[in-house]
Amino acid sequence: MSPRYRSGSTSAGTVIAVIADVMAVILGLWILMYLLDANRANDLVRFVHDAADWLAAWSRDLFTFDEEWARVVFGYGLAAVVYLFVGHAIAGRLRRH
Repeated sequence: MSPRYRSGSTSAGTVIAVIADVMAVILGLWILMYLLDANRANDLVRFVHDAADWLAAWSRDLFTFDEEWARVVFGYGLAAVVYLFVGHAIAGRLRRH
């Protein structure tokens, strides 16, 4: 087994990258569900919406576009991009050490 696979920092970097990816997928899934007008009474839609609201609490109302769909796309989309960028940047740094 190579030293790369035994390194704790490599494992930690992978975990951080996967968590960032999952967070971004949840946010992207909510954007898609919103744009496709998913049934909000459905348990899965409600779960994804609640999780996305929690993840994007800091960016959800950041933009004041007139159109609601634009606020959703940019508010939740910004959070997804930030989580991906920050999560993968931290993971990359951990993998290099």
